[in-house]
Amino acid sequence: MTSQTLQKVDHSALKTNQLFIIFLNILAFVLNQPILTAFVALVMGIGAVLKTPGFGIIYKSILKPRGWMKPDVLDDNPEPHRFSQIVGFSFLLAGSIALFLGSARLGWTLVWIVIALASLNAFGGFCVGCAVYYWLARFGVPGFGKLPPAGTMPGAKPKAGVTA
Repeated sequence: MTSQTLQKVDHSALKTNQLFIIFLNILAFVLNQPILTAFVALVMGIGAVLKTPGFGIIYKSILKPRGWMKPDVLDDNPEPHRFSQIVGFSFLLAGSIALFLGSARLGWTLVWIVIALASLNAFGGFCVGCAVYYWLARFGVPGFGKLPPAGTMPGAKPKAGVTA
């Protein structure tokens, strides 16, 4: 494993991303609009490539400047969050493809898995994708080298003021 160097991660940007993923995918389901799910997948994919939360731009350009959402900057690893976004992107991409090919049950099931996991993170403070990242690191899988911040269970949101 690589040496542990934590970075400043704004969890408010992550939460904004999760809330938009949840809202837009529920809206896509209610309106039966797979194109909206495909849009969310695209935003998540672009965010992963740019190494930023896909809908983080809404936080940075609207919510934070107007004081509607306060920064929640913690010492953390950005890599597990990026991995989670890639997993979410993959599920939504597969779900979108299934929906466009006429397999509604498979497509919406994949979308609802993303909604459920994003909800667990946004409202419960537990990131399943982050936990998987840390478990893969524990098993020595190449490309997964970070440890959870000191005193933090893999996948749990780090506590403020806790550093390695």
